[in-house]
Amino acid sequence: MVTGSLTRGGTETLPLLVVIVGPTASGKSELAAQMAARLGGEVVSCDSVAVYRGLEIGAAKPSAAQRMLAPHHLLDVVAPNEIFSAGDYARAARAAIADIRGRGRVPVVAGGTGLYLRALLQGLFDGPQRDGELRERLRQQAASQGAESVHRLLRQHDPAAADRIHPNDVPKVLRALEVCLTAGASGARNMTEAWGDGSQLLTGYRVVKLGLAPPRAELYERINQRAQRMFAAGLIEETRTLVERYGADYWPLQSLGYKQARAVLRGEMTEAEAIAATAQGHRNYAKRQGTWFRKEAEVEWLQGFGEQVSHPELAPSGEHHAGG
Repeated sequence: MVTGSLTRGGTETLPLLVVIVGPTASGKSELAAQMAARLGGEVVSCDSVAVYRGLEIGAAKPSAAQRMLAPHHLLDVVAPNEIFSAGDYARAARAAIADIRGRGRVPVVAGGTGLYLRALLQGLFDGPQRDGELRERLRQQAASQGAESVHRLLRQHDPAAADRIHPNDVPKVLRALEVCLTAGASGARNMTEAWGDGSQLLTGYRVVKLGLAPPRAELYERINQRAQRMFAAGLIEETRTLVERYGADYWPLQSLGYKQARAVLRGEMTEAEAIAATAQGHRNYAKRQGTWFRKEAEVEWLQGFGEQVSHPELAPSGEHHAGG
């Protein structure tokens, strides 16, 4: 069990906000639930797939046992055919955090979507309003020509954003393109430049960031096992139901696990091949997450999985809390 001191000079009187980051399958949900229970808090999910209703198995949402330990927020927010941008997340998460704090409880943010976390902590920029017609044209291009086609277009207009956003994360690619194509005509900047100076930092909290860094070999083995469990639990049938209800063109059904399950449904992969491809995709994703979060400032890195680490001395606003 790993413990540590988490004081931040000059900020101890501010209300506590805990942020837990790390690669997929590192145990963020378990640590968040346990910590929220101990601190008298509530968990705010920071996951770009878990916000979608109906995506249960492939999204690896917190378990029923974890949700019983503490209330959870920003799970099952929108349908798979709806857009939920980083800006949408930041607004919803800030509202949830303020509500949690307003009830005298401690917000614990946990998840692996780095862009969502950046939007929450660093703020939003004053970008152009959504252009539904342009967004639909771009979405149709992505559906007919592939996600890589719109990502290449983004690279032409905003190379830094293209480096930051994965080609398969179509909603974020489309929003970045929308900013470029609609703001450019009025002399405004692209998304990267807008993020640089239009932000409003989240203030008024003592932010404590914890990062999970389990041994890579053990993490990869856990990822492999989780991919097998997902398919054994019915991921293919869940995907079939979602495709029948919403269609296959929307980004959540292009995400890892669902993409491979769709390939099985189309007869393009065997289930064994899909499991292997899903595991490989998640291992690659874990590596990218590690690179992203290592650039995050003031993270205390814990060398283990979520169920292996503990911070018993961490308490809101310097107060002592009995076990939750």
